Amino acid sequence: MQPRTFIQRIRSERGITGLETAIVLIAFVVVAAVFSFVVLSTGLFSSERGKETVYAGLAKTRGTMQISGGIIGTSDGTELTDLTLSVTLAAGGDSVSLDPAAANNRTVLSFHDESIVENDLTYVTTVAVGDADSILEPGEMLTISIDLTQNAAIDIRDNETFWLEMKPPTGSYLVIQRTLPASITQTIVNLN
Repeated sequence: MQPRTFIQRIRSERGITGLETAIVLIAFVVVAAVFSFVVLSTGLFSSERGKETVYAGLAKTRGTMQISGGIIGTSDGTELTDLTLSVTLAAGGDSVSLDPAAANNRTVLSFHDESIVENDLTYVTTVAVGDADSILEPGEMLTISIDLTQNAAIDIRDNETFWLEMKPPTGSYLVIQRTLPASITQTIVNLN
């Protein structure tokens, strides 16, 4: 047998050519690009959803009202007949409509105790500080008067606990809980 020459050895050896290597490399790059696109798209989508959640939470808390001063009750000697309270916006809060005659976007007052739930109390607002409309804006104070005799089922007597809920069209609820004193023989009852 004759020894093989150098040229014959090169022709007989098999291996990966440069073209095959380039194709494999391009396939790896394409797969990596698609994977990175999917990861980035998912990250951008989830961060956008997170931003929407934060903005929705801020919108929910911006309309927050707070009580300014005490809650004054008027008594006939045996039960409460009227409630009066003043409200302002919390710091950074958005305007809240307190127009009881509004058909849409109005604040609803609810009452409940151990025996009754009244979801839409009739109330009257008067401006204590601010312009003459019934929209509670930053820097303003509105007084809310509730005539409890308009609903015969509401009967608040001595030592009784009750809750008022103010539900604005946007923003968080204001929940007020009060307990009457042991005796309400006086006409004006301070419910602080």
